[in-house]
Formats: sequence, structure tokens, C-alpha cells
Amino acid sequence: MNRIIGVEALDVRFPTSRALDGSDALNPEPDYSAAYVTIRTSTGEEGHGLAFTVGRGNDVQVAAVRALAPLVAGLPVDATLADLGGFSRRLTGDGQLRWLGPEKGAIHMAAGAIVNAMWDLYGRRTGKPVWRLLSELSPEQLVALVDFRYLRDALTPEEALAILRRAEPGRAGRRRHLLEHGYPAYTTTPGWLGYDDDKLVRLCEEAVADGFTQIKLKVGADPEQDLRRLKLARRTVGPDVRIAIDANQAWGVGQAVELMEPLKEFDPYWIEEPTSPDDILGHARIRAAVAPVKVATGEHCHNQVMFKQLLQAGAIDILQLDASRVAGVTENVAILLLAAKFGIPVCPHAGGVGLCEMVQHLAMFDYVAVSGSTENRVIEYVDHLHEHFTVPARIVRGHYAAPTVPGLGAQLHPASAADHLYPEGPVWVGRPATA
Repeated sequence: MNRIIGVEALDVRFPTSRALDGSDALNPEPDYSAAYVTIRTSTGEEGHGLAFTVGRGNDVQVAAVRALAPLVAGLPVDATLADLGGFSRRLTGDGQLRWLGPEKGAIHMAAGAIVNAMWDLYGRRTGKPVWRLLSELSPEQLVALVDFRYLRDALTPEEALAILRRAEPGRAGRRRHLLEHGYPAYTTTPGWLGYDDDKLVRLCEEAVADGFTQIKLKVGADPEQDLRRLKLARRTVGPDVRIAIDANQAWGVGQAVELMEPLKEFDPYWIEEPTSPDDILGHARIRAAVAPVKVATGEHCHNQVMFKQLLQAGAIDILQLDASRVAGVTENVAILLLAAKFGIPVCPHAGGVGLCEMVQHLAMFDYVAVSGSTENRVIEYVDHLHEHFTVPARIVRGHYAAPTVPGLGAQLHPASAADHLYPEGPVWVGRPATA
């Protein structure tokens, strides 16, 4: 019988702080990092996943993956792939490790990295990219993935089935459209706080030339700087390109309302993470005060229950799920169904290490099999670190090209992983500790 024989976790870090790539109000010098997971089976199959971090603490994330590994080793592969909902619950529901969450923080992200590696293995085994694999599952199979225990007051299995069955007749046509045209993207590449004005303007010009119809700027460190940079960006891209802004949790609730007022002159499309990601009522208050600017959040949302409450409270206009923050593909299926039930568009968070590669599969599955729409939906894109992946995300005229290679896209080139292994990889030996 084919069994899982090992779960490997590596501490892989990229020194992005040296050029201030990824810099924002609360993360001024991040080193984009990954707890990089490989699942191996007795017949030689592999699956790859990761949890994204920004430097220090990646070792903690690796330790969390290794703590969960004994729950996975020895499992029969066929039976596990036939019940990935049960597999996810096995990882998130352990009677002792669950205490470290429950269903939040490093232990939950570790579960997500392992779950994503299993979905990658599943895609490789079936010869399909995960977006296609998911979108070809029956409504009943998809609903079986979801843990409804804490969701039934907002979404029942019957409602989830109805959403999926409503989208089912158009699946084939949307798959064809996706393969021909791709999925709309926006770029954050111009917007990092550490970039000077000349670089901001140059990258805004390049974004428009590359076909992007939305960009994003970081705000929240200095109100005068925010106004200057937003004015420069608006002047550069013109009135027809959307500009989203992202405070990365820098503000209190009242402060967010106050500081957004002068920025409205430059027509920001949304304000992202205006306050603590845990403050559901604060987001609702901000949303009411800053309209018509939209409120977006979700990249730091712990789990499906928090998303449920954000939706129930009318606290967000845009839901930004993340490929590695929650318990992987499986929990994200539940989050996409919640968003569809409440009629809120999903614009996934990406960038980082491997997030673009993974999250595109979730958005494309949503389009084909759940929401059936790309209206007012875009996937974030950041032009960093893709060269380290065996199947890098590809942008064509401002759209993600639909992946055709089997799996989830999270596999690093072995040489990249070895070079950036922390602290013994050659990129780090003899250099200052990660910022």
C-alpha cells in the first residue's frame, strides 16, 4: 500500500530587505521567507506546499510543521486523498496541538502548508492543475471538504450545494474562457514604502504599459508622504486606472477614518487593512465612514470563522483570502462559499514567496465553479521571486495566465531552496542576520 513516509520542512529565506522589496508601514525591512514543505510517499510521489513569513519567526513556523508531521506519517495515500476534508480536520483538531491555536497562528498555518502539499500531490497524481481539479469535483464532493460546525448560522450545507449547483452548468465555458483570456490581476510592485518617488513613478508607468488596470500603494507611515505618493501615482496612471491603498494595520479605528479623508481626493478604490485585522466591529465602523471608498481585508484573517463574522457584520466590501494563512486549499473552499453566499467579491492576497503561484488556483476555481464571475475581482501580483519556482506565475497583459501544469505551483527549484536555506545556505553564510 502506498503510504506517506515523510514530511520535510525547510527554513528558506530570501534577503528582500536589502532592496526594501515588500516594505510597508509595519514591516519596514522584511525578508520574504517560507517554511517549505515536501510530502513524500512510499512510491516516490511528492507534494509541495509552504507557509509564508517575513524573516525572523520562520524557524518557529518550521517547528510547527514538524510538530504536525507525526499526524501525517504512515497515512495511506489513496484514502487520504479521497477525504481531504477529514485530513484537514485531523491536523487542525488534534487534542493537544489544537491548544496552540485553536485554528489560528503558526500551528494553523503549518496545517495549511501540509494541506496544500497534499493538494499539490493530488493535482500531480491526476495530471491537473489544482484549479482545474477543484472545478471538476462535484458539488457534493466540494461540500464534503467543508467543516460546517461553526458556520451553520451563516452557511448551511444545503446553501453551499445550491451555490455550487447554480454554477455547475457554466463550468465548461468558463474553463475555456479562463484558458484563453486568463484572470484579471493588479500589481503592488510600484507601491512599497521604501521606494523613492522616481522609482514609484517609473514602476507605475511600467504597470500601465504592461496592461494592469489597477495598482496598489502602501500607506500608513506618514500622512504627508501618503498624500504626496498618491498624488504622484494618480498623475502618472491617469483617472481610469484604479489605485488601491494598503495601511497594513497601521491605524486605530478613529485614526483610519480621519486619515482617509484627505486621501479621497485621489479616488482610492479600496483601503486595505486599515486597522487591526481582528477588529471586526472596527472594520464595520470604518466602512460606514469612508464610503464610497471600499474596505478590504483578509490576508491576516485567522480562519473561516473570522471571515464569517466579517461578512455577517457587513464589515468589508472586498474579501482577501490568502493561500497560506488559513488551513490551505480545503478551508479556502469554505471561505469562497461564504463570500458567494454574502455576495462579496474575492480579491486574493498574493506576493510574498509562492503566494501568487498558489492563490491563482483558488481564484480560478471560484470563477469556474463557485461565483461564476470575475467582475470587480482581481488577484494581487508582485514581481518578486517567481524565478525560484519550477512553475512560476505568468502575467499576460495584466491577467494571470491559467496554469496548465499539474499541481499547486509551490515547488521551489532545489538549487534555490539550498542556496537560501537559513542560516547555512550560501546566500546567508557570512552575512548579517536576517532583518
